Amino acid sequence: MAPLLNFGEIVGSHAHVAPEKLAAADLDRAMTYRVWNSRARRLANGLLGLGLAKGDRVGVLAYNRIEWLEIYAAVAKAGLVATPINFRLVAPEIQFILENCAARALIVEEALLGPVEEIRADLPFGPEAIIHIGGTAPAGCVGYEELIAGAADREPEVVVAPSDTWCLMYTSGTTGKPKGAIRSHGAGALLSLTTEVELGFSRRDAGILVMPMCHANSLYFMGALTYCGAPVKVYSRPSFDPEHLLRELSVGEASFTSLTPTHFVMMLGLERRILDSMNPDGITKFMISSAPARRDTKQAILDYFRNSGLWELYGSTEQGWATMLQPEDQFTKLGSVGRECVGSAPMRLLDAEGNDVAQGEVGEIYSATPYAFDGYWDLPDKTAEAFRGQHLSVGDLAWRDEGGYYFLVDRKSNMIITGGENVYPSEVENVLGAHEAVKDVAVIGVPDAVWGERVQAVVVLHPGTSASPEALTAWCRARLAGYKRPRGIEVIGEADMPRNTTEKILHRVLRERFAESGDG
Repeated sequence: MAPLLNFGEIVGSHAHVAPEKLAAADLDRAMTYRVWNSRARRLANGLLGLGLAKGDRVGVLAYNRIEWLEIYAAVAKAGLVATPINFRLVAPEIQFILENCAARALIVEEALLGPVEEIRADLPFGPEAIIHIGGTAPAGCVGYEELIAGAADREPEVVVAPSDTWCLMYTSGTTGKPKGAIRSHGAGALLSLTTEVELGFSRRDAGILVMPMCHANSLYFMGALTYCGAPVKVYSRPSFDPEHLLRELSVGEASFTSLTPTHFVMMLGLERRILDSMNPDGITKFMISSAPARRDTKQAILDYFRNSGLWELYGSTEQGWATMLQPEDQFTKLGSVGRECVGSAPMRLLDAEGNDVAQGEVGEIYSATPYAFDGYWDLPDKTAEAFRGQHLSVGDLAWRDEGGYYFLVDRKSNMIITGGENVYPSEVENVLGAHEAVKDVAVIGVPDAVWGERVQAVVVLHPGTSASPEALTAWCRARLAGYKRPRGIEVIGEADMPRNTTEKILHRVLRERFAESGDG
């Protein structure tokens, strides 16, 4: 029996079956499966020709562009390990990742060369292993296109097993240094197949990848769409442009994309004349993830994108998708992230002693998916902490209703303990977020000499509205127990709310900011 095909082999299979079908694109370039496979083979052989060997890590630092698709396929063919690096990181953070995984090469985009030059002398490899995308390669470095042009167009003579590592994904984490999550080829294939079942993907679909290509969301959806022969387009802009994306979604080529609630709010907040000038009917599948979505946001999505179903998921780099909320449950199970994905074992919700909690009680989520990661790179203790047998936790808390639907509460690391009482920031955020003037909100715990911690809210208002901290405090007074109510509410500008590349609010940064300012 043949093993599951890896990503590079899937591209090769489509190149055999449908060589001239459109397969991959960004905003500037498009490729058929034949061209994609050819360039991936050449890149794979070019990397091996630099002296790299199976299992070696290759860092990738680039904005969204079509080369990501070539790289992910090439490393799979060569048995190398892609190590995506967040393009927002500064030089010391980039250096930590490259040194931590003992990378043997780095593929870097011209626009992001600055921080690499800062640490170039300290990298664990020489300039001859720096592959440069765009423009003229710096002295001693290798040009990406030159590397491809000078390599053989044939499959590398490397045996790659499903259990071999495909990607090393460094998680942003909530504390300390980032950890490298080890993702295998087999896990990638199984997650792709599960995604196709859950969302009904077929070769008649087409996806546009908006989330950063260095992030698990785009990696996993890239795999799922490609596995079934659906073309993928990378939204190749360094920053999100809501009107531009809406125009891309209106030309009728894409049937699917995955966005955060913030992305949707920005698009649907455009002027009415702009919204009315678009044709949103081509989109049939939307994924909304990475943060909770309010009822009004979901309703606005479905009102505007008339032909689209809406899915929501809970997952992580380590787990893949753990649960999925289907379109028919979006309002009957509002606030839920759904039930276990097909093919996964039942999740467990455990208390601090490792006991299963009762229905309706909050516990730590332990999922059991067939495509979970293989552990944290060079961190055996952290890997052991994450698992209880086959069940895996990334530190999230939830409760389960009588129908088996899960409702996220918060991360353990975000939980506030004030006067011995547990406060889940998401509960307070939901109350403040229901105020008509509030566009976004984050709730954190700040040090308090008497209570240990006290509740602090940081709020962004909708443009053209006003709400004083006193008015928002009064709003909470009627809706929250005393110990849950914010003792301080600060209104800030939208640009001042710290977020990561997937638009998640960084509670850790807010806690540090308030501690440093003395407001805590």
